[in-house]
Amino acid sequence: MNDDLASAEEGLRAGNSSFHKLGKGMVTFLRATLGFEPEVIREASERLSEAETSASNDHRRAQREPHTLHSSIYPAGSEFALCHAEAQLMIAVVGVLNENLMESIKGFYKLRKAYMTLDTILEAEKRYMRTRNGASINSTRRNSFNSLRSDRSARSTTGMPGGFGDSPPRSAVSQNAPYEQVSEVNPSGKPEGLSGRLENGPDDEDEEFYDADEVPEGASMTGSYLGHVDVNATTSRMENTSLQSPKTPNSQKFSTPFSPRSTRTAQEMLNLDPDSDIFTNSIDAFIHSGSNLFFGLLLLLISLIPPAFGKLLFIIGFHGDRERGIRMLWQASKFHNINGAMAGLIVLGYYNNLVGFCDVLPDSNPSADEDDPENLGGYPLHRLESLLADMRSRYPKSHLWLLEESRMQACHRRLDKAIDLLSGDTKSSLRQVEALSMFEKALYAMYSHRYLLCADSFITCCSLNNWSHALYYYIAGSCHVELYRLAKAKPDTVTAKKHAEKAVELLQTVRAHAGKKKFMARQLPFDIFVVRKLSKWESRAKEWGVSLIDAIGVSPIEEMIYLWNGIKRMDTRQLEDSLQVLACHEDPAQNPTWLREGLDEKAILAVLRAATYRNLNRWDDAKSLLRKQVIAYDRTVFKGQLKDDWTCPTAHYEMGANLWAQRTGAEGDAALVREAQEWVEKAAKWEGYELDARIGLKVTTAQETMRKWREGR
Repeated sequence: MNDDLASAEEGLRAGNSSFHKLGKGMVTFLRATLGFEPEVIREASERLSEAETSASNDHRRAQREPHTLHSSIYPAGSEFALCHAEAQLMIAVVGVLNENLMESIKGFYKLRKAYMTLDTILEAEKRYMRTRNGASINSTRRNSFNSLRSDRSARSTTGMPGGFGDSPPRSAVSQNAPYEQVSEVNPSGKPEGLSGRLENGPDDEDEEFYDADEVPEGASMTGSYLGHVDVNATTSRMENTSLQSPKTPNSQKFSTPFSPRSTRTAQEMLNLDPDSDIFTNSIDAFIHSGSNLFFGLLLLLISLIPPAFGKLLFIIGFHGDRERGIRMLWQASKFHNINGAMAGLIVLGYYNNLVGFCDVLPDSNPSADEDDPENLGGYPLHRLESLLADMRSRYPKSHLWLLEESRMQACHRRLDKAIDLLSGDTKSSLRQVEALSMFEKALYAMYSHRYLLCADSFITCCSLNNWSHALYYYIAGSCHVELYRLAKAKPDTVTAKKHAEKAVELLQTVRAHAGKKKFMARQLPFDIFVVRKLSKWESRAKEWGVSLIDAIGVSPIEEMIYLWNGIKRMDTRQLEDSLQVLACHEDPAQNPTWLREGLDEKAILAVLRAATYRNLNRWDDAKSLLRKQVIAYDRTVFKGQLKDDWTCPTAHYEMGANLWAQRTGAEGDAALVREAQEWVEKAAKWEGYELDARIGLKVTTAQETMRKWREGR
């Protein structure tokens, strides 16, 4: 976690325990999730499978020889069961990153098994806390940990917290069930305890999987998507990273925030610090921090699944719990070990990326104690600042935390500062971190309308990773489209010609790179998107008898800014710049082809302009524009082979987002939220459309936020 994976590898080679093997797997897992490189993903899968097997063997050995570790909290072998579950969960993530569909399906199966194990460990914590607090229990420690080993009838008939399975939320185990006795009924009808599941080994030989057919070369693309560091600058409180929100557009006026529902009996250990006497045993601290890290991550990830994947998760039986997941990750981040560092990285990433991407969020309560684990609403600025300062202090050489600081600046509409943080002379020793930093810098330059910097940065990304070169070249080419239009308006024909040639050169490179990367055996949604856009422009150029550069429609850069929700990161000046760019496109003097545009392109313009209005607090203007230029038309007019069918469902979502932003804390808020929910529900129930998973993430978050707001009234 300090940008020194080479030393980590060297140190881990000195041992052969399950912990060493898991550590080596986690090193490669970090590289894989940062860079998405196929060879690293394969290596991570192999290492983690070895760690899974080793942990399974050690768990069985520890159960036969329970005197090897005495814990007053956890059953014998829990540390190895945790390693086993951690390996499974990371294998699941790597499996989803794998381009093979069957590996992705196996990954979901691993998630199910890891969920069961982690939940059982947390049940042991709850039993311990009830005993510690003097609660009455129905059996002695010996009975609770040993007597039910062969008692099949002791299996709980209720479900697990977090909503796993088909039955209502429940506890995974009876209060007194032993750790190894937690069971689930397999297809044969026989209960399978945890020990039995671990003994099956990582290959799950009792399950048969068959590889799906790969997409042959040259096949048509899938039609829809389913589914720098300045070491000396580290200070104790990071004085230079003050992120007090400036007075910017869309600074929210919130009513009394809802209080998240929480089950206190399920959270009894979450407020305890690492120096608590409960954690005097280092293994207990490892198990507690690790189970909170990975179970919290699992609950969070599942809760974020967009509607496009809803049917798949319904079949598998996963349900998430965002609040509990975040609370558990915050708890894990307190510990000064690898679990704490990973949890800190995930928490910062969640707030700076996922929360930063969405518009309809829980209300921030300025009067609330940000250190209160129950205060999960909005963006806990001071708490995140403290976490970032702590991580920078622990790992002063790591660019990962610098990257998170830049993201934090961007979330507070300070794009220039964010770019400066990523433009230092020092570089990370990890190529994957450098690639991620360059990608973030390119996005911030795009949001800031710094077209040359954006284009150059995305082209540099092509040499740093191999994830989505089609998208990189598309955005770089689109930047030169904007530069061409600016030069043409001056007019500066020489400069305009230069940028036109560069734009066409880059755009014509897109198709050669599209479709090479896959996610769950399907081509990347943005690859599909950019190829369709290019085909649309080529078709228009032929139909209208104009060059490709003049057949391009509404600003492709402003469209990309919206799809990455860069609008939320712009200050007032940058938002006004976006409005000016959009206005130029519908000016016949600057764009003679505007008079030929149909509803499809005009709907794109309307959605982009309305979103900008929303971020300037011009909510009525935004709603009026959406109603007149998008919603007033039948949805079928926006469908077609080369049309942008994402605009109509997005317009419905935008209506809901505007209504949510109009709340004032008065009695009328209930009516606003009710209407907002209606619009968002319509967007959620929309049939499949291009980029539905990306828009769906916003929709899912909006649904959850509004539902809990109403519950808290």
